[in-house]
Amino acid sequence: MSGRTIALFLDMMAAERGAARNTLDAYRRDLDDCTARLAARGAQLETASTPDLEALLASIAADGLARATGARRLSALKRYYRFLLKEGLRADDPASGLSGPKLPRPLPKVLSEADVEALFDAAETLPGANGVRARALLELLYAGGLRVTELVGLPLAAFARAERCVIIKGKGGRERLVPLTDAALEAVAAYKGVRAEHLPGKAAPTRARAERHLFPSRTGTAGHLTRERFAQVLKEIALAAGLDPERVSPHVLRHAFATHLLAHGADLRSVQLLLGHADVSTTQIYTHVLEERLTRLVHDAHPLARKPE
Repeated sequence: MSGRTIALFLDMMAAERGAARNTLDAYRRDLDDCTARLAARGAQLETASTPDLEALLASIAADGLARATGARRLSALKRYYRFLLKEGLRADDPASGLSGPKLPRPLPKVLSEADVEALFDAAETLPGANGVRARALLELLYAGGLRVTELVGLPLAAFARAERCVIIKGKGGRERLVPLTDAALEAVAAYKGVRAEHLPGKAAPTRARAERHLFPSRTGTAGHLTRERFAQVLKEIALAAGLDPERVSPHVLRHAFATHLLAHGADLRSVQLLLGHADVSTTQIYTHVLEERLTRLVHDAHPLARKPE
């Protein structure tokens, strides 16, 4: 029975919230784990009581799993039971009064501007069409602060209406217009000249799908470069740049985009819009950059600031 309501919940998340496939898979794994833990104590997910859920969370902690795992499981449960309540499949919400473990909000991992320059220098040395593609991917990622799924899945039509900007369809189906640097536009133009080398053969069943994407793939059902393959390419560039590949990922470059903009005078609201965050509270993980900048401003510009002798 729980399997059916989980499927209904995931359908709702996809249809009404625009949840991405990876998000849906994460919810499914979390709820399947909760189902198994409840079954071990003779309870069912759909009909579980608050004490059942408290015991479930305690079992996660007792297994030595990270606090973030327990918090994520609880978040999935809260959304699931709110859905059941709204749909009339339950008369109460057993998770409403539960609170998860307190989690410190970590600062985002970030690369310095010198690190980013090293990545671009290394990308310049890559030969052939793969090198041209890698440079275009890197330029777009850092120039636009795109999510990796937004980047690899970019349709050619994203550039049709305004060549100096790219139209990004982000989470929840929300669109945003992201302006691009001259270097990014030049890299994309250069890549379009060799893009045909990454298209599948004319007889391949994925040809039509691949032709719609800026970064097509010769293999795979999606028709475009996978995020896993791009992450591999990025780590290869990091090695060539003399950087620890464990420090470099598409998401870290997105953080670098935001951090470097703020450090050079951008305001938090503008960065929120460029990143596609629905709420500015999500962007506030970068407030430490603003605080550092304001502190420097006071020390450097205030007439009463003490100057070193």
